[in-house]
Amino acid sequence: MERDPRAYLWDIREAAAAIEGFIGGVEFDAYVESAMMRYAVERGFEIIGEAMSQLSRLDPALAARAGDPGPIIAFRNQLIHRYGKVDHQEVWKIAHTDLPRLRGAVAALLGELGPP
Repeated sequence: MERDPRAYLWDIREAAAAIEGFIGGVEFDAYVESAMMRYAVERGFEIIGEAMSQLSRLDPALAARAGDPGPIIAFRNQLIHRYGKVDHQEVWKIAHTDLPRLRGAVAALLGELGPP
């Protein structure tokens, strides 16, 4: 049985909200110094990337409406497969610039499509 595509959007929305909650009000230096926070943020991005990967297989048009799947999936792969070389500055930048846009697009789609 295939999973409802909206469930992947929900996973993306929830992981994005968690990441924003983890780093809200935190300075970059504190983020870098906290292994727990870095791991939590990276795990959130891994979930987002995997959900986007699954969504793009199930419903490519819907995935594209949420955001460009390629870079999102590639970032997930980088975090997982190159975990020893994570660029914390890049993660921080993506969390503050790209993530809010993705979260907004996903929220709009979920509002349009309704809950899973």
